[in-house]
Amino acid sequence: MFHLSCKAIILLTALLIVPNSASAQPANPAANTSPEANNPPATKPLVASDQSFLNDAAQAGMAEIEGAMLAQQKAATGEVKRFAAQMITEHTKINDELKALAATKDVKLPNEPSLLQKGELKALSLLDDKFDESYVGRLGVAAHEHTIALFQDTAVNTQDQDIKAFTEKTLPSLQAHLKLAKALNPTVSKARLQP
Repeated sequence: MFHLSCKAIILLTALLIVPNSASAQPANPAANTSPEANNPPATKPLVASDQSFLNDAAQAGMAEIEGAMLAQQKAATGEVKRFAAQMITEHTKINDELKALAATKDVKLPNEPSLLQKGELKALSLLDDKFDESYVGRLGVAAHEHTIALFQDTAVNTQDQDIKAFTEKTLPSLQAHLKLAKALNPTVSKARLQP
């Protein structure tokens, strides 16, 4: 007959229990998580006004950069060239942040200014003696006023917290650009009047 000692019974029991308790713990702790933890919920689609803001802001930024690049070539005054260099640097940074934000919202941004902005840039490119004044007035002042209004409206009306944070963070820079451009207006006009 089969006879087991007390020690053998304890050892066999231990061997049977350990694999069962070990199998209760998965080898990969992530395998025990819910599907929601592995797949975060899809981003909520943006409302049309927020999508429109992202597109309009991208086009405005690209127009600023292209206009500033044109000013680097055509401007007659050092003040305008310095302003243009600053616009290239700062609007490139803003556009990069905007692209990153749009990517998180699954929004593909346009890759060039709007047709109206392209027409404005073309008209500027045809100017010679009045270039500085027109650039400062059209892109320095008027375009920044339009962009600031767009950002202010979006900051108030958006339901998306990321877009709200972006507009609120960016507005002070845009307002500083406008202030600089307005300060350039008298300088540019005075320089044009001098022989």
